[in-house]
Amino acid sequence: MPPVRWPLRGRRPTIAVTLPQATGKRVRRLIADTGAGSDQAAFELLLREADCRGSGDPQVMGQVRLGGAYSGWFNVYTIEVRISRLDFAEVVPVVAVPRVPDGFDGIACFKFLNRFHYGNFGDADRFGLG
Repeated sequence: MPPVRWPLRGRRPTIAVTLPQATGKRVRRLIADTGAGSDQAAFELLLREADCRGSGDPQVMGQVRLGGAYSGWFNVYTIEVRISRLDFAEVVPVVAVPRVPDGFDGIACFKFLNRFHYGNFGDADRFGLG
């Protein structure tokens, strides 16, 4: 399957995921941040609390302590995440945070991005997953 590419946003790498909502589906634009978390992290995405609670039937699986830009204890939800053009649909652990970077709806962390081949695939104005 060929990679899916998204334009950079504010010169930063972006991916789009779809979350199920009570009233349908919602596309969320996430900054692709390989520096967020590790491959051993207890989470794969960071989203606003409202997106977590409004996504299908979210289950709280516990809390995680974060440092850096987000410091403190935060709820971890399990939420279905889709990237239809990659035939990806899985329930992933998502940390609910009070705010996200300006211009984005959340953060795709290293553990999530590491599921795919990622990069610009020869186009310096785009970021992609394959």
